[in-house]
Amino acid sequence: MDEQYIIKQVLAGDQQAYGQIMDRYKNPLYATILRMTRNPQLAQDLVQEAFIKVYEQLGRYEETGSFKSWLYRIAINHCLDELRKKQYKIVNEELEEGQLIEEEHPEVIFLKKERGRQLEELLAKLPEQERLILLLRYSNELSYEEISELLHISLSDVRNKLHRSKKKMREQVQKGGDYYELSERR
Repeated sequence: MDEQYIIKQVLAGDQQAYGQIMDRYKNPLYATILRMTRNPQLAQDLVQEAFIKVYEQLGRYEETGSFKSWLYRIAINHCLDELRKKQYKIVNEELEEGQLIEEEHPEVIFLKKERGRQLEELLAKLPEQERLILLLRYSNELSYEEISELLHISLSDVRNKLHRSKKKMREQVQKGGDYYELSERR
């Protein structure tokens, strides 16, 4: 269903229509915020708070830009504000197997979990904005234009930071023997 139509329904007082927006964005938004906080409970709380903020500010949304970018901007800014305000220490928690992968052969599960752990370690070494750009591009499949709009940076900055962060990760993989499987894939 068309997002603009759903937004008009919500603004007209149909609160159930907002559930459609939440259903569409809750999982990708949770994945992004989980990677930012590395704390499943905190990520869940921040996503819920972000959806409340989006609901409260829905009347301010202008149809000129992408709704997805607008929603992500509110959620990510809320997350960053909360992390700064409360000075949360980002804890590197191992996610439960069920959160990362489906039931499979134990060796496959181990390899996928290990590869995911290695990728998380590489991402954690990047500066905050570069990490966020990578997550928005590859985890949430936002376009360069949407990322530019969301983070208030130029399109060339998005491209440069994306290129630079992938290069840093590739160099780290080539330096460290622990990342052997990732280095083969490039």
